[in-house]
Amino acid sequence: MDILHKVGIKSSSLDEVCKALTTLEGLAGWWTNTTQGETQVGGVIRFRFGAGGIDMKVLELVPARRVLWQVVEGPVEWIGTKVSFDLRQEAEWSIVLFKHEGWKEPVEFMHHCSTKWAVFLLSLKSLLETGKGAPAPNDIKLDSWE
Repeated sequence: MDILHKVGIKSSSLDEVCKALTTLEGLAGWWTNTTQGETQVGGVIRFRFGAGGIDMKVLELVPARRVLWQVVEGPVEWIGTKVSFDLRQEAEWSIVLFKHEGWKEPVEFMHHCSTKWAVFLLSLKSLLETGKGAPAPNDIKLDSWE
């Protein structure tokens, strides 16, 4: 079971998109304000949301092409899953193909996470197009899990 999303960002630079996905400042600009850790291959990035959090091990970084993480700590449904961002340029659009793969079953929490990933990918788009994202805790809230 996988969560899949595609977002186009009006940007002529995949390097800027990559920076938003591979630096602590970039990640804190669209996903969560509380982002710490090591962003190089083999490092662990710690993302915190209120009382909870997610730790991602960086498995692969191909500049302006691909970012791949594996969840090592977080919600039980996320442990062992992988999150990837595949990038390509189409004229003036930077295309992000997002995948959160390896869910064991399509539980209700997966529905929530799919929508939240869409919210945060739109935050990424906003950050890169306008200079201002909506990272947690300033993101759109969906339900009682937040």
